[in-house]
Amino acid sequence: MASVYFNLPALGWDGDFAASLKPGHVPARVTRVDRGTCDVFTADGELRAAHSAALKRAAAADPVALPCVGDWVAIDGDNQIQEVLPRRSSIVRAGVTPGVAQGQVLAANVDVVYIAEPAVPRVDLGRIERFLALAWESGAQPVVLITKADLTSVDLAEVEAAAPGATVRAVSSLTGEGLEEVRIRPARTAVLLGKSGAGKSTLVNALAGADRMATQEIRAADGRGRHTTAHRELLLLPGGGMIIDTPGLRSIGLYDAEEGLSQAFSELEELAGQCRFHDCAHEAEPGCAVLAAAEEGELSERRLASWRKLQREALWMASRTDARLRAEKTREWKIIHKSMRGRNRP
Repeated sequence: MASVYFNLPALGWDGDFAASLKPGHVPARVTRVDRGTCDVFTADGELRAAHSAALKRAAAADPVALPCVGDWVAIDGDNQIQEVLPRRSSIVRAGVTPGVAQGQVLAANVDVVYIAEPAVPRVDLGRIERFLALAWESGAQPVVLITKADLTSVDLAEVEAAAPGATVRAVSSLTGEGLEEVRIRPARTAVLLGKSGAGKSTLVNALAGADRMATQEIRAADGRGRHTTAHRELLLLPGGGMIIDTPGLRSIGLYDAEEGLSQAFSELEELAGQCRFHDCAHEAEPGCAVLAAAEEGELSERRLASWRKLQREALWMASRTDARLRAEKTREWKIIHKSMRGRNRP
C-alpha cells in the first residue's frame, strides 16, 4: 500500500468527471507521460500506469486520444489506462510531424494558461498573440506573464493592447515582484507555456518555494536558453494549487483555432463585422472597416500583419485537416466494401 494518499477533490476531481467514470475503474490524474506509460495520482497514492490495448487502438486513429499531463483517466485493476475521461480544457497545437495534419495535446484540464514572455532582450508581441490564440481556444483563462521584469522596464500598456481580455502581469522570480498575484488557488491547475529561456522553471521554483525544476543561465547577448525542462510535469504547490511546467516550445503551430483567434484579435473581429461586404478580405476592398482603422492609426500595422499571418496559417491547417478526414473516410469505405465483396462471393 502506498504511504502517500491524495485527496482527489483537491486535485480537481468533481461530480462531472465522476459521472463519466465507468464502474470497476479507478480515477487517476496524469502527472507525467513517457512512451506508453504515465505517472498518475490516485486516492491510494502515486503509481505508474501503462496504456491498454484499447487505448493504443484509439490513439492510432487519433493521437489526441492519448493521455497527456493533467488528464483524468480510468484505470483498471491491472494498473492499465482504459480511457481518457472527457477533457474540460485542452491545449492543442499542430503536430510537429511533417506532412501530418493532426493535433498534439500539451496539457489538459487546466484553469489558467500562463504565457511566459521574457522582458529581455525584448518582448515579442507576435509570439504572445500566437500563444493567446492557443490559450483562448483551450477553454482556459490566459494570463500573460512578462518574466525577468527586474532586468528592464516593460511597457505593459503595449502588451495589454496585444492581449485584449487577458490579464497581463510583470513578474520577477528573483525579486518576487508580482508573484503573489499569480499564485494558484487550491484545487486549480495552471500550465506554463513559453519559449526556452523564458524563465518558466525558475518561476515554478519561486512559486513552490523550493528548487523543484532544474534551471540554466541564458546567454546575455540574445536571451536564448536551452531546454532545461525535458518533459511536461504536473507539480503540487504549497497552498493546494497545481502547475504544469513544459519544455520551451520552438514551434507552436495553430490547430483548429478559429475561436481562439477571434478572441485573441477581438477588436479586429469587431471591425471586420462592420465592413461593407461580408466576405471582405481586408486587403483593398472598398468600405473595409479594418483598413480604415489602420489608415487612421486606430489599429497598428504590426497587429494587422500578425492577424493576417495567423489567419492564413489557421486556414491552411483547416484545409489539411479536412483533407485528412476525407482520406480517412475514403479508406474506411474501401475496407467496408472489400469486406462486403468477400461475404457475397459464392
